[in-house]
Amino acid sequence: MFAVIKTGGKQYRVAANDLLKIEKVEAAVGDMVEIGHVLAHGEGENVTFGAPFVDGAVVTAEVVEQGKNRTVIAFKKRRRQNSRRKIGHRQLLTTVRISEILLGGAKPTKTAAVKAPKKEAKAEAATEAKAEAASKKEPKAKAAETNETAAAPLFKAPKGEPDDLTVIKGIGPVAAKDLAEQGIITFAQLAKLTDKDVAKIDEHMPFSADQIKDWREQAKELAAK
Repeated sequence: MFAVIKTGGKQYRVAANDLLKIEKVEAAVGDMVEIGHVLAHGEGENVTFGAPFVDGAVVTAEVVEQGKNRTVIAFKKRRRQNSRRKIGHRQLLTTVRISEILLGGAKPTKTAAVKAPKKEAKAEAATEAKAEAASKKEPKAKAAETNETAAAPLFKAPKGEPDDLTVIKGIGPVAAKDLAEQGIITFAQLAKLTDKDVAKIDEHMPFSADQIKDWREQAKELAAK
């Protein structure tokens, strides 16, 4: 006998003892879960379809493993806008073994697997509690120091009025703001950038070395005026 079930917005054709990876189900390994959204069931050529679900039909499954899918990267770039966005996503998955396909409101005959003894469960809980307590003991000063280090600009901004860096071809308002946050606010600064400075900007900012060198040449002409 087979059944077509719906879970996590997807449909699966399953039969007893099938191993299946579905979107995360809140259950511990060894627990039995019920999937009540049965779209169809049948055996051989005899198939019954629901409208949309079959009344009284339930599929039970044993949770085998809780895990994650591979990482999916979404990268978006807008040309000539100095705009890049990179987002990663790992879908939480639950591996289940199909146990029974029940019809007409029948009750499952299989129960959850035997769980670990209480002593082991207590020991595991104690280990988790110790780990949580240790994480809370980390000094706040260390976190503050990390934030300060991350926020430190690459260069020291000079005193005086900043130049309008958007005059340089290829530098828009967003790029000018990013450069200002890193301490670059004048044509003279851009004009005096060394190749080492260019490599530093290329490493820490979303600008390529060729872009920065082109801006440097334009800045030299502007600074000379």
